[in-house]
Amino acid sequence: MGQKNPRSLIEVFGHAPNDITSKARKFWGLNACPFIGRACSKFDHTNTICYGTCSVSNAGQDVIICPNRLYANNYETIRHVSEDVFGKLPFMLFDEYLKKASNSLNCVVALGQNSGREVKLSKMSMDWVLAHIKNGKLIEYVGIEVQSIDITGNYRDAWYAARDKKPIIPPSAHGLNWANVHKRLMPQIIRKSLVYSKSALVKNGLFFIVPEPVYQRFEEIIGSDIPTVDVPGKDIITVLTYDLGDPVPPGQVRRLVRNRVVRFKLAEFSARFISGPNLPAGNELDNKIRQILDIK
Repeated sequence: MGQKNPRSLIEVFGHAPNDITSKARKFWGLNACPFIGRACSKFDHTNTICYGTCSVSNAGQDVIICPNRLYANNYETIRHVSEDVFGKLPFMLFDEYLKKASNSLNCVVALGQNSGREVKLSKMSMDWVLAHIKNGKLIEYVGIEVQSIDITGNYRDAWYAARDKKPIIPPSAHGLNWANVHKRLMPQIIRKSLVYSKSALVKNGLFFIVPEPVYQRFEEIIGSDIPTVDVPGKDIITVLTYDLGDPVPPGQVRRLVRNRVVRFKLAEFSARFISGPNLPAGNELDNKIRQILDIK
């Protein structure tokens, strides 16, 4: 079950760190991800120890730190986007599309991690593209970005205690790299949204799948009062936020629960990123420099 320490491991290889059932420990033994059905790629800096950590706690929130955690239930989050944009059209991962490929298909094909390959363009890698294929032709497509958050520090002692089935798992020493929200994640979303908005085949813009606590950090920069719209569009960013469901008995995996759907214009998002309502005032910078120099 979930632990009460202010900073702790929440899921390792998809299960609570103190879950010692044979089902949970099978994933430990195989270094396997239960969400994508493949080997886990979350290794230490020496590339020798597979940590398999999916989520951690921070300031009272359970935070997903691995994007693969957001692919639970056979890529359900990606399927949510497909249904939102293309309705009830059949959805296929690339392997299934190859098996069924014919000029009579009318379907949505996902290109991305473990499904064909990511679309790379001018040093940018698009996480997912959902392509509407009809009668052998590309009719339309939509882009999806999937982000979690990186950690700082480490959770080594907690992880080893969990691995060794210790009765008490110590608090973790990790932090979360919130600086990456404005350094990397927000500029990335803006640039990719701009690329999609220029395509003649994109009618519904970019969809952004992200843990709810991470999007809350976005709102600290752009404000929570950003004007929203009701439907997707060429220059619209649609944000889908997700949380972990309630703790579950040993041997089970927590659900992934959709929290919010937020849509806004790319131009509004970009403007708020540059000159958002929560930017420090100029005199705050003046005073900080005076303070460092001990000058009044």
